[in-house]
Amino acid sequence: MSRPLDLVFLWHMHQPDYRDHASGDFLLPWVYLHAIKDYTDMAFHLEQHPQVKVTVNFVPVLLDQLEDYEQQFTTGQIRDPLLRLLARENLNDLNAAERDLVLTSCFRSNHYSMVAPYHAYKRLSDLYKMLEPGGSIELAYLSGQYFADLLTWYHLVWCGESVRREHDLVIRLMSKNEGFNFGDRKWLFDLIGQVICGIIPRYRKLAESGQIELSTTPHYHPLAPLLLDINSARESTPDISLPLSKCYPGGKSRVRAHLLSAQKSHRTRFGATPHGVWPAEGAVSTELLQVFAQQECRWTASGEGVLANSLRTVEHHLPERAQYLYRPYHLQGAASGVRCFFRDDRLSDLIGFEYSRWNGKDAALHFVSQLEAIAQQAPEGEAPVVSVILDGENAWEYYPYNGYHFFTYLYSVLQTHSTISTTTYSGYLDRLNEADGNKQLAKEEELPRLVAGSWVYGDFSTWIGSPDKNRAWDLLCIAKQSYDLVMASDRLNEAERLVAEKQLASCESSDWFWWFGDYNPAHAVESFDRLYRSNLMQLYRYLKLPVPVILNSPISQGGGLPESGGTMRRGS
Repeated sequence: MSRPLDLVFLWHMHQPDYRDHASGDFLLPWVYLHAIKDYTDMAFHLEQHPQVKVTVNFVPVLLDQLEDYEQQFTTGQIRDPLLRLLARENLNDLNAAERDLVLTSCFRSNHYSMVAPYHAYKRLSDLYKMLEPGGSIELAYLSGQYFADLLTWYHLVWCGESVRREHDLVIRLMSKNEGFNFGDRKWLFDLIGQVICGIIPRYRKLAESGQIELSTTPHYHPLAPLLLDINSARESTPDISLPLSKCYPGGKSRVRAHLLSAQKSHRTRFGATPHGVWPAEGAVSTELLQVFAQQECRWTASGEGVLANSLRTVEHHLPERAQYLYRPYHLQGAASGVRCFFRDDRLSDLIGFEYSRWNGKDAALHFVSQLEAIAQQAPEGEAPVVSVILDGENAWEYYPYNGYHFFTYLYSVLQTHSTISTTTYSGYLDRLNEADGNKQLAKEEELPRLVAGSWVYGDFSTWIGSPDKNRAWDLLCIAKQSYDLVMASDRLNEAERLVAEKQLASCESSDWFWWFGDYNPAHAVESFDRLYRSNLMQLYRYLKLPVPVILNSPISQGGGLPESGGTMRRGS
């Protein structure tokens, strides 16, 4: 006999701040590209399956940038270099820097799913590969028409499957194949603007209908437990090498500022206070949960490895996963009001890394069969609550048709399943809190101790512990010391202080530390290394201090070939 199960999907939407705040220009295009491909497709699948409930987490710094793009399209003042070139009438007069930008940007897609399937685009790629070894002399033979076709194809393949199915323009241009003129590019440019401007309103409407719960993350996605206490990295990895700096100065006030700003952002954009917080990288610690409790956060979540590490400190060995993973937890003391849920790493990683190679229907049915097996293994009298948490943007370019068939089958099966109920964390807690409504739910447990860690391996080794990562932390700690000294003086007026604080917040993002390391691709490491040092340099300028010479030297080199290009990692 089938047994009941509650399923919570949490789709995490995040991009770091790619803007040069001095010029206003975007230095990398990933926000608008993921908007027209992933954020729109994920909303579409929910709109097509109104009985499926999920939690969607938007990081405020992503929303800031989406609104920035909306403003650009509204005013016509385009500050993204690639978008500017797409909409430029004459591409015959590109300067050397513009030609290099197009050539280095417009092949950075998954070759097998986003380039090779399109003969005309692949021909552009093959021609570039043939000429590129000859350097600028041979690349100079590429014409304005080549760049027009390349820019057009790059943006066409980044259009989500729902955009292609709902807008004949995309298919018409794909069928044209080549020889795109200014009119073609302008039509595509206008469509991109239309899609981007609809993203936030679509998710707000889904939330207002009750189909989704919107949660938030501290504003600029900081690795909060390490800001609070760098030594918390040793809770999961006692022998980890740490930066020379013993602490991040004023870390608690910074984490609280990120959280308060995120809650304000959420209220402004979605008209409600978020009940839940997905901490950046699923990184948690007891001290962080106490900060959440002070701001009346109802729930948070992290990785399976964090729960396993925490239980081992008490029991020294773990029972079967089915006996502990699929239930809510709370801590003792000041953080007791925050319910904690923990990700099923295996199921989440199946979606993130494995199912892209499967037939969409087969993958969906296999996923559902795994849930049915979990329900059968649950303790007697309990209906497990299963958390599937992963990026809502980075996996789909590895799927055929951007995951269209996988989601169509998966959501269709789930919304009619007799024993699997999709829900949200707040919806689940509402039922748990009902006096007589928790008989068929998972048993809530008290966690005696929370071992600090993240959703990757249950520790912080992705962001700290190697020479490159530790050096980056030391550069940030030194900059924060300078920031504190200037803020304690009367050097800056109120407007200048606000600008400096915003710049510091961007420097505190976890993304910079994620990319440092020789296991990541060289081009990605170079981009994020340059951005991080540029952000620190700008912070010193806003503080009216000399820029340290050391910031002119790269921190990390890269050179690896990680899974999914390094944008995602498996939980274990």
